[in-house]
Amino acid sequence: MKKQRILAVGMAVLLGLGTAACGGDDKKDDKMSGHGGMSMPSSTGTASSQAGHNGQDVMFAQMMIPHHRQAVDMAKTVLAKGSDPKVKNLAGRIEKAQAPEIEKMSGWLKAWGQPVPGAGDDSMANMGHGMDGMMSDKQMADYNKASGKDLDRMFLTMMIEHHKGAVTMAQQEQKTGSAAEAKALAADIIKAQQAEITEMNGLLKS
Repeated sequence: MKKQRILAVGMAVLLGLGTAACGGDDKKDDKMSGHGGMSMPSSTGTASSQAGHNGQDVMFAQMMIPHHRQAVDMAKTVLAKGSDPKVKNLAGRIEKAQAPEIEKMSGWLKAWGQPVPGAGDDSMANMGHGMDGMMSDKQMADYNKASGKDLDRMFLTMMIEHHKGAVTMAQQEQKTGSAAEAKALAADIIKAQQAEITEMNGLLKS
């Protein structure tokens, strides 16, 4: 009987030690698993927040660069061959405002690792997205042939449509863009060009 009791106690002790050892391993595994589970989302979240821009921001810059370039070209033409001092003054302001914005947006695209449209190349902006307010090649050819009062009037009429297109593109950037700097520029474009549309309509009436 004593031997049986000793054996029973011994088996109980061994079983207890085994269970404790297994329990220790389970807790260790749970702790390691939990640590790994927490670190992965944190790392992923950081990478996502550092991206800073989305596809809309890229499209906005790639479309607005050739859009601005055409406006600058139109402004230079009326500055050279127009006749109305008020129209030429407006053209000068448009050139002064939009040329630096082209450089700014080109800098963003380079920083984002995205292609910058080359001068005279609007192919990237026409990849199924459309170019609101852009003049056709024929319209630009007719515009460049004009001079004096005819050119002044063409500038105002065409630039109103051009500005309306830029405002539409900027409003889309405001809605779905992600980069703070791009959305801020979009807000500036909307404010400035809507004011210029009002000014140009007034010049046409006078």
